[in-house]
Amino acid sequence: MSSDGWQAPSTDHPPFEFFDHTADVGLIAHGATLGEAMSNVARGMFALMVDLDQVAESEERRVEVESDDAEGLLVKWLAELLYISDAEGMVFSRFEIEEAEETRLRARAFGEPLDVERHRPQLMVKAVTRHMLQVTRDEAGYRLRVILDI
Repeated sequence: MSSDGWQAPSTDHPPFEFFDHTADVGLIAHGATLGEAMSNVARGMFALMVDLDQVAESEERRVEVESDDAEGLLVKWLAELLYISDAEGMVFSRFEIEEAEETRLRARAFGEPLDVERHRPQLMVKAVTRHMLQVTRDEAGYRLRVILDI
């Protein structure tokens, strides 16, 4: 475990990766558990927006979302984080998942107010789409795929 509390995924997959998609950005996240994959997809989304290594964990926000299925939960999770980021001017670099079921997620997000000089904003994620949305599980764990509107 690194000093920022982030732990490498327990599979051979990277915690998150990007893929090309017309006018948007595709994000795939992996995790041995649904909670780990949800944490990694959130890190991936914020990694598109800012330099995560420059984000201090000086503030915490609690996030709880529910949905009818895992795909809806993924969209609501990322959309709620985007809402907090937009409404409060926050950026996050670490996510502790306290409860992760296919229809309910309870977590804490750690970060700080955006500092343009230090965080070096890159892309602005405007929304989470349902296009090509996928949550799959196999013997290695979970794989989440989402398209982000930039």
